[in-house]
Amino acid sequence: MPKSVNAGDIAAPFSNYSHGMLVSAESDVLFCSGQLGNAPDGSVPEGCAAQAEQCFANAEAILRAAGMGLSDVVRINAYVTAREHMAPYMEVRNRLFAEPYPASTLVIVSGFSRPEFVVEVEVVAARQP
Repeated sequence: MPKSVNAGDIAAPFSNYSHGMLVSAESDVLFCSGQLGNAPDGSVPEGCAAQAEQCFANAEAILRAAGMGLSDVVRINAYVTAREHMAPYMEVRNRLFAEPYPASTLVIVSGFSRPEFVVEVEVVAARQP
């Protein structure tokens, strides 16, 4: 089982994430491609929170296909197109994940493949076979 690692001699995490996650060599590891907020029917919800929900739903579908779930996520990389999208994204992420929190990075980028997208999420998951 992955283990949360938080270094006591650096600043504590700003939110619900771990400094790092330790994964044993015997674990199955799944690297998911970045997921945008497009629904299975091709629609794109308005607003960062709704798109973040869809990004994580898409990632969860990939995890499910591998026999995993959100509780197996050890790393999240997220990208938003503006600073005002950070809080709505983090509210969704913080609601979906429990301790041990995955390691997480959030970056502001200039845009995605289509202008209606404001957030993209990629995850790495690990579990004992």
